[in-house]
Amino acid sequence: MARDQQAGRAPDTAGDADGGDGADDAARADGKGGADGGARADGGARAPDDTARAHTAQGIAEAWERERPGTPVSSIRILTPIWQLAKLFGDDRRRVLARAGVDAATLDLLSVLRRSGPPYTLSTRELGQRSLVTAGAVSQRVARAEQEGLVTRSPARGRSRTVLVALTRAGHDLVEATVDQVLHRDAELIAGLTPDQQAQLTDLLEGLLSDVQRRLGEDWIGHVGQP
Repeated sequence: MARDQQAGRAPDTAGDADGGDGADDAARADGKGGADGGARADGGARAPDDTARAHTAQGIAEAWERERPGTPVSSIRILTPIWQLAKLFGDDRRRVLARAGVDAATLDLLSVLRRSGPPYTLSTRELGQRSLVTAGAVSQRVARAEQEGLVTRSPARGRSRTVLVALTRAGHDLVEATVDQVLHRDAELIAGLTPDQQAQLTDLLEGLLSDVQRRLGEDWIGHVGQP
């Protein structure tokens, strides 16, 4: 999955079962045509619109339906756009954070502390649970943020093995400035949906996520691209 994201394309579920579109691309490049028909069956050249459509979720699904009738392809029409959106949103988020001068891991740490409310202090265990990352990753994030003066670490009173992490004034100021940039940008990206459509999509995604977690037996969810 991570490889597909880094390569800038979404795994088309069934499409990647045989190595993805790479074989088709190579076939088209040498003029032999691919599984989805680099050239028309009647010998004519594929129209530009047809070529573009062949790489959409709908086009991929239609190609599999044509080549392998009876193959279930409904997931392609749902999962491919989800992966494509994850790629687009992830790339844009990295650009926003780069302009803000903060990395995603640090902002995640600071945001979890900020959302916890006063006194903006959590144990490292709580940070791991709320950030959905391992204890080792939390330790690295906290150490880096502490070096930058964004958080402090201290032992919990009466619990020597428990480490508390607290947001500093500098950390608070940074997350306040950055979260506005991030959330305003996110709002711009989904502005093509009406409020009613956004509410409907929210319900659908929540339902799908809950059901997939149940089917996979996965209560814990990491971030995209993480093992």
